[in-house]
Amino acid sequence: MNRRIVRTLGVLAALGGALPLAAQAPAAPRETPRLVVFLTVDQLRADYFEKYGSQLSGGLARLYRGGAVFTNAFQDHANTETAPGHASTMSGRFPRSTGIVQNVAGVQDPQAPLVGGGGAGASPFRFRGTVLTDWLRIKDPRTRALSVSRKDRGAILPLGRAHQQVYWYATDGRFTTSTYYADTLPAWVRRFNDRRVPQRMAGQAWTLLLPAGAYPEPDSVPVESAGRDFTFPHVLPTDPAAAARGFPEFPWMDQLTLDLALQGLGELELGTGPQTDVLAVSLSTTDAVGHRYGPDSREIRDQVLRLDRMLGAFLDSLYTVRDSSSVVIALTADHGVTPFPEVAHPADAARYHVRLDSVAAALRRGLAAAGADSAAASVEDGMLFLDRPSLARARVNADSLARAFAAAARRVPGVLRADLVRDLARGDTVNDAVARRWVHMLPPDLPVEAVVTLRPGHVWGVASYAQHGSPQDVDAHVPVIFYGPAFKPGRYGRFARVVDMAPTLARVLDVRPTERLDGRVLTEALR
Repeated sequence: MNRRIVRTLGVLAALGGALPLAAQAPAAPRETPRLVVFLTVDQLRADYFEKYGSQLSGGLARLYRGGAVFTNAFQDHANTETAPGHASTMSGRFPRSTGIVQNVAGVQDPQAPLVGGGGAGASPFRFRGTVLTDWLRIKDPRTRALSVSRKDRGAILPLGRAHQQVYWYATDGRFTTSTYYADTLPAWVRRFNDRRVPQRMAGQAWTLLLPAGAYPEPDSVPVESAGRDFTFPHVLPTDPAAAARGFPEFPWMDQLTLDLALQGLGELELGTGPQTDVLAVSLSTTDAVGHRYGPDSREIRDQVLRLDRMLGAFLDSLYTVRDSSSVVIALTADHGVTPFPEVAHPADAARYHVRLDSVAAALRRGLAAAGADSAAASVEDGMLFLDRPSLARARVNADSLARAFAAAARRVPGVLRADLVRDLARGDTVNDAVARRWVHMLPPDLPVEAVVTLRPGHVWGVASYAQHGSPQDVDAHVPVIFYGPAFKPGRYGRFARVVDMAPTLARVLDVRPTERLDGRVLTEALR
């Protein structure tokens, strides 16, 4: 700075005057991050951060205490399952836009078999539209992405239809991919698999991380784990092949996934070029443990505490090889989970289990009496699917059938409401979260005519595992956290959605989405 400007600044300071705008030194432009790390923890409820807060000291603690945390955030769609939730993370769009509505119609694809076998074929062929990685590649074609998960849908859907590096865990203990992405595994993945970590851990016991007195939850709840092996320690089978199959239900699965992510980061040199690269990691063990033992179990506390430590080591390793000033991190979950009725309502748990069997049976009888194909109507995940052309050929009025189904469903104990899809958008979708989430759920071309919503705390059937999938807050409330130099740390109580994450990252990365998004930029968290 020349001496005249320095003297002027000194005079102004002495006089207590404000520095004219034209004379201010321009702010240094913020460098665009070179690496985005997008973490999705399957079934991580938002309340776990406070529930276990005093015992968290690793990566979850670091992100929660030092990041921009949206405490009132949701997967704002109705069928809160893994596939729809992951499809929304980096697309900025609800299932009605991505086309991913159910797990059963998520990534399954027999035309894309796994490389080397070990599971069903999978690809993103049902996914519609684009994601953050696509927008980055339009800005700079050199952008690269790596996505890893235990689950195929957890690895595939965050990257949409992109032909990038995508790997998930096969039943034989290897990480693999499908022929949608490649015909062979790269050498670095083969070397990783050659370590045979799941097989070498055969017979290992999962014991408590902390002394037993640090866990307020009882370790003797028979509803957990279908009444078998519901107390610590939990032991992997001694047979190596069986150990590989059972490995995903133990905390070590998350460590193995993070290890693969770090190795891939180095092998692919992500975050080292002038462009912005993406590392997407979906961690699935919290979901496996939550389903088996429930959200009120000693097991889920121990799993989250272990995950916290694992993520702490992961972040330390990441920042050892990449400059933290060039990295942004986002963390969320694909859904929450509803407690076991037997734990939440032990005195009358039976009434919290709901069945539509009688309604579905009456539906089938009516179709048979009319001479219609029984496949012309089906009920899945609380949704009534109707084949209108088939019904028309049998001279069955589809509208009347949908109304009769909804009326019958409303009479079932435990049902909160049954709506005709065409009526949902006519209501107050601002204040009526259930209606809004169903509207966000259903693509216009999906043949769903009516939807059924259970009362809070109620679950479908008498399953031997804890459930999620409802539009209720217990399944929809998830963490939304951003971390890095682009974000202002703090707590933000404004209503936010997972679909807001991609547009917010796009703003930070200075890229423009190529289509209309459902989410908004969370500007309050930006520096």
